[in-house]
Amino acid sequence: MAEKTLTPPSPPLSGGERASGKSTATPSPDKGRAGEGFAAVTRKNKFIAYDQRLTTFARANRQEPTPAENLIWQKVLRNRQLCGHKFLRQKPIGPYVVDFYCAELQLVVEIDGDSHAEQQDYDAQRTTFLESHGLRVLRYANRDILNNLPGVYAHLQQQLEQSPP
Repeated sequence: MAEKTLTPPSPPLSGGERASGKSTATPSPDKGRAGEGFAAVTRKNKFIAYDQRLTTFARANRQEPTPAENLIWQKVLRNRQLCGHKFLRQKPIGPYVVDFYCAELQLVVEIDGDSHAEQQDYDAQRTTFLESHGLRVLRYANRDILNNLPGVYAHLQQQLEQSPP
């Protein structure tokens, strides 16, 4: 009897491709495509371009968060802990990288350290840019998060209840 050689099964196709070569996957509106930015959930539903060089910077910031950023991420914003809303960390938006971003709420949460006292003009410029694109910006100081996290959580919940759907 002749010995049969077994061939391993072919690996699954990546990227949602079919054998015909056409892709079935649709790109995520949260993550953007080739520098298009994020889909603002506004009446205009436009994309905000962002500097692709910021992606590397944002990724590095996610690897080494400040103690305050890590605490609010772990205890409040991660895994839809805040009223079931999905937040992203260190999200490039336009020429900036924001600390936390929720596309569904059009909400940016910024954590300000001691260095922010010296850069108030820069922070005001950032806030103006973000608000001009229909985003709401909430700022919290490091010391508030580290010393009064329940108060910050309560304030965030209150802000969500006051915001229009």
